Amino acid sequence: MNQVDLKGKVAVVNGASRGIGEAIARGLAACGAHVVVTSRRLEGVQEIADSIMDSGGLATPRACHAGHMDEIEALFGFVQKEFGRLDILINNAATNPHYGPANELTPRAFYKTVEVNLKGPYFMSSAAVPLMISSGGGSIVNVASIAALIPLPGQAVYSMTKAGLISLTRSFAKEYGQQGIRANAILPGVVKTRFASALVEDPAVQKWLSRLPVPRAGQPEDMVAGVLFLVSEQAAYTTGTTLVMDGGATLG
Repeated sequence: MNQVDLKGKVAVVNGASRGIGEAIARGLAACGAHVVVTSRRLEGVQEIADSIMDSGGLATPRACHAGHMDEIEALFGFVQKEFGRLDILINNAATNPHYGPANELTPRAFYKTVEVNLKGPYFMSSAAVPLMISSGGGSIVNVASIAALIPLPGQAVYSMTKAGLISLTRSFAKEYGQQGIRANAILPGVVKTRFASALVEDPAVQKWLSRLPVPRAGQPEDMVAGVLFLVSEQAAYTTGTTLVMDGGATLG
């Protein structure tokens, strides 16, 4: 397989200030894409963009809350004005404010989780579609989770939103495929990030991880190759699919 070449491509990665999003942004830039790295706070991605540029890559930092419509519109307005095209969108931003029994979830935590994990990717993708069509096509990759398939205790609404994200992926793939847009999702298992620290540090989860075919938590960098494949021309016949990257967790 040839090395992925993304020179001349413009990519937007949300939730890129750390963890999986940061690793994906760095991977796209290493392959030649100009990456617009976003997070809720500019300072969170300014450092990432500076580091990418110091390494010879192309990156632009922008603040964007994935659940706020005005910020989504401003982000894609900027991309249109600055680059005049969009080739790649990575919906990675996510939240999980409640880790505990489902019946103890507050309405506020419920709405926040749905806002960021489901509303955000839906309207990010909706804003990306016209730009991608005018660019001759594009690729959307949604970062879901194996929690969509096997909900873990304490993550009821998070799991629900990730299952919805798979459906969103398939819907966009079907609706916009003939206009040159592919949509796919990756399903990480337990990945060692600050976001998942409460889960990774749970003794019961650690015991479970030790019994996996690949007996460890994943690293953010473990997710990058799958994304690079899905956004590349090598995946030109791949759309509406989910790529499970979980160390074998879903094997049972």
